[in-house]
Amino acid sequence: MRTETSSPVGDKLSVVYAVRVVEGGEQGFREVYDRIRKSVAGVPGHIVDRLGEPIDDSRQWVITSEWETPEHFFAWLRGDDHRALLAPLRAWVDQTQSLRYRVVQETVGARS
Repeated sequence: MRTETSSPVGDKLSVVYAVRVVEGGEQGFREVYDRIRKSVAGVPGHIVDRLGEPIDDSRQWVITSEWETPEHFFAWLRGDDHRALLAPLRAWVDQTQSLRYRVVQETVGARS
């Protein structure tokens, strides 16, 4: 039986970055993403990154990240390293969309 608890989470920020990878560019995209994630893992306030691969032929990948506060994320975003770090990604994607939202509640399922 699965039980769930729901709790407020404070100032945590989630970022969803949807990218459409160019046809045939999956390997290059994954290599660049791997470099990016290793760098971002050391940024103050960063909690977790996740990479979602499409299960259809859409080429629409999703990168999600969580940050302790919006201020941590925006400090990294404004930093000089941010643009240089993400620049190689442009060669592998032809469409992007970024969504940022404050987490006001999350539900965690019970682990058995």
